[in-house]
Amino acid sequence: MNSIKTNMKLIVSILLLMLIGVSCKSRKHEKKAVQTQAIDTLQAKCKLPFKSARALSKHIKESELTYNWIVAKADVDVNIDGEDHKFDVKIKSKKDSVIWISIQAIGGLIDIAKLNITKDSVKMVVYIKRQFFKGDFNYINDILNADLDYDMLQAALFGNSASFYDEDEKLNSIIDRVNCHYMLSTERKRKLKRIMSGQDSLKHSLQTMTLMNDTYKIKNNHFEDVTTNRVFNAQYDNFLSKDSVFAPHDVNIEIKAEKKITLKINYVRIEINVPQKTALTIPKNYDAIPIKKD
Repeated sequence: MNSIKTNMKLIVSILLLMLIGVSCKSRKHEKKAVQTQAIDTLQAKCKLPFKSARALSKHIKESELTYNWIVAKADVDVNIDGEDHKFDVKIKSKKDSVIWISIQAIGGLIDIAKLNITKDSVKMVVYIKRQFFKGDFNYINDILNADLDYDMLQAALFGNSASFYDEDEKLNSIIDRVNCHYMLSTERKRKLKRIMSGQDSLKHSLQTMTLMNDTYKIKNNHFEDVTTNRVFNAQYDNFLSKDSVFAPHDVNIEIKAEKKITLKINYVRIEINVPQKTALTIPKNYDAIPIKKD
């Protein structure tokens, strides 16, 4: 517990990176593109019929986990540069409206933190330090040098896709005949504010999704950014159908940036369409978290 108390910026990083896909970079971008294209030409036993990028995109949307309300409980293991942390996490969310997260020490006896996240705000109470944070995604992105938004966070929680592509010609459909999966890749361009100079820049990032060949569920979601030093990879496994919910119950996330972060999320319960209370009250005697950018 002492190691968690010593670094408030690390707490913010852990809580947010547990949930979202960060814009990233790989200096091997061109090499990977060549290797990915070669996958489709390999001779293998897999005989998947070719599907266009537009068809795969349509299948992804049709196969996504749909809900109005969702509540989930998960065991989460976090490793940051070799240092392990374990949490009990509860998530309550109303689609396109609010995400509420409660994080406790293993066993549920000690409240560590709670978050309330909307499209316009990020609010967090850290009980172990009697402190709070109120801000928005712009401030969080400045702190973490990231490119996050509500839609990306909401999608990453249960293996849905973040819809950032607008033009079909930017989508690329591929077949991995070795592993017998469909792959869909796209390059997005966003005009973002440079952290240091305040000038506008054009960032290019690549997303590649590996799809299950029968359900079109996302098996792997990989983000790269060619202008920062970051890579994000999310692996979704153990797809189970419980209580009319078909979703991945194991999510493994690896982030390579200034620090190497791995997260193992095991959902022990997922329930949909039961309205929840998501209010988060900041105690009057709590202090604002003194977070400063490096």
